[in-house]
Amino acid sequence: LYFSGQEGILFFFNIKDLQYEMKICADISQPISSLIFSPDYTELLLVTDQGPVYSYKPTHSGEAVKLLDTCSSCFLAADFLTPENKYCVSVTVSGEVQVWFLEDGICLSKLNLDIEVHIT
Repeated sequence: LYFSGQEGILFFFNIKDLQYEMKICADISQPISSLIFSPDYTELLLVTDQGPVYSYKPTHSGEAVKLLDTCSSCFLAADFLTPENKYCVSVTVSGEVQVWFLEDGICLSKLNLDIEVHIT
């Protein structure tokens, strides 16, 4: 079980029978608004309230790596594009939809919806 909170720390709980072990996986020092696993569960996107999106690979047990950062508006949501998990789609509060290449964080395409976006 992976979870995070407003303190910006990604936690992992390994639960087996009546025993559990808690591990701190990453500390990005920014509130994490959502966690999204890739369809093959090899990568986890950490979307922050302040703009950046980070990647964490559970099998590598390393630090979270900053992938994307917006200048104009904060990310509201992001998700992987399948197949292959090489791309990510994001939407900002200001209504900008973006497609990113995850390997180097380059924005490949943008579409402005000209409307403020909310999650309900």
